[in-house]
Amino acid sequence: MITLKNIAASADGTRSQGQNDVEILLAGLRRDMRPASPVETPVEGRRCGLIAIVGKPNVGKSTLLNALVGQKISITSRKAQTTRHRITGMHTVGATQFVFVDTPGFQTRHSNALNRSLNKTVIGAVGDVDLILFVVEAGIFNQADAKVLSLLGKGIPTLLVANKLDVVHRRADIAPWLQDMQQRHAFAEFVPMSAKNAKDVDRLLGICEKFLPEQAWWYAADELTDRSERFLASETVREKLFRLTGDELPYTSTVVIDKFEEEAGRGKQKRLLRIAATIVVERDSHKAMVIGDKGERIKRIGTETRVELEKALDCKVFIEMWVKVRSGWADDEARVRSFGYE
Repeated sequence: MITLKNIAASADGTRSQGQNDVEILLAGLRRDMRPASPVETPVEGRRCGLIAIVGKPNVGKSTLLNALVGQKISITSRKAQTTRHRITGMHTVGATQFVFVDTPGFQTRHSNALNRSLNKTVIGAVGDVDLILFVVEAGIFNQADAKVLSLLGKGIPTLLVANKLDVVHRRADIAPWLQDMQQRHAFAEFVPMSAKNAKDVDRLLGICEKFLPEQAWWYAADELTDRSERFLASETVREKLFRLTGDELPYTSTVVIDKFEEEAGRGKQKRLLRIAATIVVERDSHKAMVIGDKGERIKRIGTETRVELEKALDCKVFIEMWVKVRSGWADDEARVRSFGYE
């Protein structure tokens, strides 16, 4: 379990423009994911609930999760389908504990075993929560957005989170767009915002709080995610892989952790993590791409992964990496499961 004590802060508190316009605009207008037993804290005065973050690929769901939690727990990149697992992030402030679930972007373009697994994760996440954040790009609604919206039932309150408001040039266009969105679904509230704006994020937390039931917290106040350090290591390698290969490498590449061993520190020395990771690709040409000229790219992937993990986990890290070709793995359901996908 990763807590505030062993992960580095990374929320971006950049202020965006047009806050007054947004406030004027707004004037008119929970099963298997939960812990087996809640943390024993008094119920009176406390709130806790499960909030699913859903949307098509690349609308900023992971960036939003990191901002809401206040720490980086979900990897980000410009490549679609960067998030492939259900990531749970917790944020406890005052008497309220928010439990957020970041989901993969719902994939409509390809129907291989990997994408079917990812879509199953999305559908499973929205069935038993207290609140849904339906994330779209402000001013945009297309067929991919409509497909995700069609998955949302009417029994769970849903907020329309119009993200990336900071890149909208004509704020006057947002009002008619919101009116159109109001006809598409009975949203509980509309929240135009930027996940990069700390004031917007605080405002969203305040809105979410109203929909959470009074009950005991499920986690300790300093817990940030239910994911393990091993999982964080795998995701960090994958993030660096995608960031350093750009659009050259197909999104079907993945990372498998072969070894994750911890050695206690001696005296004032920090503990040591020994990690062995395999990057799995589908073609020999992809393998060459990951390795790079004279091994420079894979060396850089390893270095950037080590630096980030050492900072996040407050330890020393030794990491080895290999690249293996597994042709057609993304359309092989057994192999998809063996690589850790649900």
